[in-house]
Amino acid sequence: MKILRTPDDRFGDLPDFPFEPRYTEIPDGDRGMLRIHHIDEGPAKGPIVLCMHGQPTWSFLYRRMLSILTDAGLRVVAPDLVGFGRSDKPAAREDFSYNGRVAWMNAWLIANDLRGVTFVGQDWGGLIGLRLVAQNPERFDRVVVSITGLPRRRE
Repeated sequence: MKILRTPDDRFGDLPDFPFEPRYTEIPDGDRGMLRIHHIDEGPAKGPIVLCMHGQPTWSFLYRRMLSILTDAGLRVVAPDLVGFGRSDKPAAREDFSYNGRVAWMNAWLIANDLRGVTFVGQDWGGLIGLRLVAQNPERFDRVVVSITGLPRRRE
């Protein structure tokens, strides 16, 4: 799989976005690796809020919520879905599928060993994240969704 990566300097001087980038490498499903970016702010031992964005945005969407949540003692983790923000971008359209996106973010979730999570999902973040909740119920305590749903399997 051919992967594109946006240079870090493209993210300099963004308004209200002073957050240090963090990266996790996961298998891309094609014998390569993908780098997924996330923000991780707040107390390391605080209750975790996992915020997953939709299309066409990235973790930048949550920049104004972060201080409110971290001031309340919460740890906020907000990944950029593959193809968005600082995360790697597969170059070919056929490399993207719903199940592939779920698999990538599931690998990211497990690699970061998040537990006791309150999931917050919006748009595609909800579509993908609700599958993570279903596949890893032991990692999640609460679910908050907005403007999202679950696809129904065609029979």
